[in-house]
Amino acid sequence: MEKVQCLIIGSGPAGYTAAIYTARANVKNLLFEGLQPGGQLTTTTTIENFPGFPAGIDGYDLMAKMREQAVNVGADVRSGFVQSVDLSKRPFVATLDGGETIEADTVIVATGASAKYLGLDDEKKYAGQGVSACATCDGFFYRKKVVAVVGGGDTACEEAHYLSNLASKVYMIVRKDYLRASAAMQQRVKEKENIEILFNTNTLGLFGENGVEGAHLVKFKGTDKEEKFDIDIDGFFLAIGHQPNTAFLNGQLELDEQGYIVTNKVTTTTSVEGVFAAGDVADPRYRQAVAAAGTGCRAALDVEKFLASL
Repeated sequence: MEKVQCLIIGSGPAGYTAAIYTARANVKNLLFEGLQPGGQLTTTTTIENFPGFPAGIDGYDLMAKMREQAVNVGADVRSGFVQSVDLSKRPFVATLDGGETIEADTVIVATGASAKYLGLDDEKKYAGQGVSACATCDGFFYRKKVVAVVGGGDTACEEAHYLSNLASKVYMIVRKDYLRASAAMQQRVKEKENIEILFNTNTLGLFGENGVEGAHLVKFKGTDKEEKFDIDIDGFFLAIGHQPNTAFLNGQLELDEQGYIVTNKVTTTTSVEGVFAAGDVADPRYRQAVAAAGTGCRAALDVEKFLASL
């Protein structure tokens, strides 16, 4: 059985940064990239808010550069994914998709979180062409344009409010007849003149020749008041939540009520000694590439300190 000092599960900014830092500290590491090498950013077009790229950079290119940097400093980066991991005793044992097993003194979980989608075929069709799950990442491209935000919770209200400062008009598509957001967030949204809330409304599909140009909606779906109509939009933002990728852990780490890994607020340590978490899998709040990279650095430093203490 192959043995390493640090197993990094997942790529993306957190995983690759952890690989860079552990490799430079002469920690024998092994990173498995998972089902989506490079993580969510590989599906993003131009990224303009990652420091160091004044003209912006394509998401796929940014991840390719991070991967290359990790390999260049000596990180062992491999394709494949960890199907399960036994955290009951150290060294930990991870089982790969091909059945092979890896023994590790420490583990960094950097598997990210996946945005929840409505399940429409058009969401895939227009991915990167008007469909987004991150207003902070992509809102800049919709300055003076018309956009729609799907959802009625705090996240949806925050995204709609953020976009309202950039876009000329923001529709909120809410399937219920009320907003689930906190009173303060509801107030902020209702005070913005360029936000229009469409209650009791579901999305049937999207349309457009060169990217999203509009949405097919239905009001009071399945009732005698059902009414189908279209709206013209340039961007369609999903804000119905994220799902942390933690199923493979089989409940061995403490999670919060939303399913995110709970870490010590000062460090990246988890409920199991020797296991650390970095990036979106432990971040229900910020979900930004630069923040994820920062926690990847912290996790690597925590690993280094933990190994030194053994």
